[in-house]
Amino acid sequence: MSDKVIKFLAYNKKISVICADTTKLVEKARKIHDLSPTATAAFGRMLTITILMAMEMKSIKNKLTIQIKGEGPIGTMVTTANNFPSVKGYVTNPFVDIPLNEFGKLDVQGAVGQRGFINVIKDLGLKEPYIGISPLVSGEIAEDFANYFVNSEQKQSAIALGVLVDKNGVKASGGYIINPMPDASEENIAKVEKAIFDSGAISKMLDKDLSLLEIAKLITGDENIEIIEEKEPIYECDCNKKHMADALKSIGKEELEDIIKTDERAELVCHFCNKKYEFTKLELEEILSNIKSKDIDNNV
Repeated sequence: MSDKVIKFLAYNKKISVICADTTKLVEKARKIHDLSPTATAAFGRMLTITILMAMEMKSIKNKLTIQIKGEGPIGTMVTTANNFPSVKGYVTNPFVDIPLNEFGKLDVQGAVGQRGFINVIKDLGLKEPYIGISPLVSGEIAEDFANYFVNSEQKQSAIALGVLVDKNGVKASGGYIINPMPDASEENIAKVEKAIFDSGAISKMLDKDLSLLEIAKLITGDENIEIIEEKEPIYECDCNKKHMADALKSIGKEELEDIIKTDERAELVCHFCNKKYEFTKLELEEILSNIKSKDIDNNV
């Protein structure tokens, strides 16, 4: 079965819910980046929150970029997505390997660190992109984003993210965001809070093969929840050789001339998918020629 992300409304449209099953896309990311189990758990949570947030964007031209930069050994994690939603990302240290935490689980908090920042950039087609910055409060990612929504978007949100990893890879991965609407009553919110407490971990629910609809009913306590929108999220990189050629142009004439003279070739690797792009001496000379032509045009 393919991954899914579904938007729901509960309690007569007074509670917004987005649930995602990201098992396959997180497994794909694990393979691409050769992630350790701990890095898989951390990066899988970040990919999932990115998918959940991307569902709120209205246009395929909109773009969401998220960076988590903590003090932990995993370093910086970056993800980017459109509203398809298609997501990609990378981790500074994909091989981070630290002991299990005190509960015998993968130590995401230890890998990410409890000090640092979340940076969110939303390009919604306006004059300037929206930029939100929020400090890390736990390094567990779900709590950190709940704090981000309060501080940067003035939203009270319940967020759950989870990744189950075994010796074969990603066993289950997913998450949800719950937001009360302005007209939600205290009774509605209290019912949801109790349902969340009773339902348990999202990754365990997915591992039991519960559907997202069943999970949405469990975490809200509303049997009459409505499905609003359903999509299939994917991990996909849109890199190509032209983009890489543009990257070579950006390094400047002198450095490019040095590469041509010294190495007579170049190899660039995409951070997001690890695909390699090779440029021959002839191709590099053509890129250099284009740079020089532009310089002449600009000086005329």
